[in-house]
Amino acid sequence: MNSSIFIAKRLFTAKENNNNYTRPIIRIAILAIAISVAVMILSVFILSGFKDNISSKVIGFGSHIKITKFNNNQSFENDPIDFNVKIYDEIKSLDFVSHINKYATKAGIIKNDDEIHGVVLKGVSDDYNWEFFKNNLISGEVPNIKDSTKNITDDILISESISKKLNIKLGEELVIYFIQNPARVRKFTVSGIYKTALSEFDDITVFADLKHLIKLNNWNNNQIGGYEIKTLDFENVSSYTLEIDELIDFDLKAQSSKELNPQIFDWLRLQDFNVIIILILMLLVGCVNMVTSLLIIILEKSKFIGVLKAIGLSNWNIRKIFIYNSIYILLNGLFWANLVVILFTFFQKRFHLISLDETIYFMNSVPIKFDIFSMFIINLGTIIICYIVLIIPTVLIAKISPAKSIRFE
Repeated sequence: MNSSIFIAKRLFTAKENNNNYTRPIIRIAILAIAISVAVMILSVFILSGFKDNISSKVIGFGSHIKITKFNNNQSFENDPIDFNVKIYDEIKSLDFVSHINKYATKAGIIKNDDEIHGVVLKGVSDDYNWEFFKNNLISGEVPNIKDSTKNITDDILISESISKKLNIKLGEELVIYFIQNPARVRKFTVSGIYKTALSEFDDITVFADLKHLIKLNNWNNNQIGGYEIKTLDFENVSSYTLEIDELIDFDLKAQSSKELNPQIFDWLRLQDFNVIIILILMLLVGCVNMVTSLLIIILEKSKFIGVLKAIGLSNWNIRKIFIYNSIYILLNGLFWANLVVILFTFFQKRFHLISLDETIYFMNSVPIKFDIFSMFIINLGTIIICYIVLIIPTVLIAKISPAKSIRFE
């Protein structure tokens, strides 16, 4: 066995060698490392969970990619495009596409006896994937939309916020007014109420049969507002958008969710900076604590260092003894940090221990996403950086004189 490792193990793990002065220093160092690393890992986990939660909600209301008419229209009203079965099937067959559906949107006003409220009516067809809204339903069910052009359902899906503002209950009828020439009115029946806590969308978005919008806009049965496409990998959505853009006709445009909602995704990117600051601060706290603890231990063991020098051990071998001891402290701290993180992640995901204000954070509890790769990188990075930093205070060992330290009482 390496002599430095053997001496470090005997010196700092044997109870008789850990006096009342050294033992609390080691415990404080382990605790500080555990807290610092746990905070770093949890910061990354919570940020990942927060970004995934918000992104999934934005995508749930729309999709990864939308295809619409190529123009400068910035309103909620779609310009019609002809449904092209060939393009639809060609996009659907792409390796990275998981789903495609037809849709259209139209602005309207819901009115009851006391209140009016502006909404965006989103018309979808039988090919729409309701999984996101089924997971966020608080009562009722999603509209039952049929493929037949003659079978139009009056079912409508509204949010809890709209339901509360207008005092509309499940199963009740509501009237939507559409400002056009001439003005139109449609009566719907509330079949379901959803809640995502993403107020920017919850406050205005309602869902109904696409065939209603086709009639309201005086389109023919082969016209739609556009296509919504979901991909298998959101990280590469920009490149997928360019690939789809090359497949479609010149009068159509493909836009990713990041392009359509830049303010939300830019805001999410800003959160990365906050986590970087936390990581740097916690790493500094851990390193400073380790250096301080090592300096105190070196000074407290100065007589022992003098004895080792007297029997012929080189400065570097003695320095390695204290570096190995610090690594032992560091690994203990990492063990407790990872244990705390794993337990907290499990209980938070299972029982939602820490709640949040939905009106501010768009979710009712702290989101957390377990990422073994991020955990490994933070642990490895902490070990490497701390090892490098710990070499510096051991320079003090070279300045300790054997004669003076042994004679010192």
